Amino acid sequence: MTVSLILAEKGRDVVAIEPAATLAEAAKLLADKRIGAALILGADRRIVGIISERDIVRALAARGAAALDAPVSRTMTRNVETCNENESIRNIMERMTAGKFRHLPVVDQGRVTGIVSIGDAVKYRLQEMERESTAMRDYILTA
Repeated sequence: MTVSLILAEKGRDVVAIEPAATLAEAAKLLADKRIGAALILGADRRIVGIISERDIVRALAARGAAALDAPVSRTMTRNVETCNENESIRNIMERMTAGKFRHLPVVDQGRVTGIVSIGDAVKYRLQEMERESTAMRDYILTA
């Protein structure tokens, strides 16, 4: 099972914010959209960073309320891990767990085509396990 199956179900919408936007604007965007992270895209629509709720909390802990007036570019994670649509769900789950991050942009030829979260991957994996369990029960009942 691949990332493309998750995107087919959840869609390819990606929430992004400008690098010059304030951390307060990023926090409001995340809250309004009820999401945990937003991409920061450059002028060429390529990923230059990602800002997550965790990044915002760490900035507030380190710099206090003044952090909210700083540009997102000061706080964002710059070294963004990505995946492609052909990557297995198991592999991205392992990468997110090992790297301790929860959001993974999906990229094709340098362009963002979607984003998956650990929640998306777990949900899909649970559905897959339920289908396998049902198939096994059906097989046993007909044997």
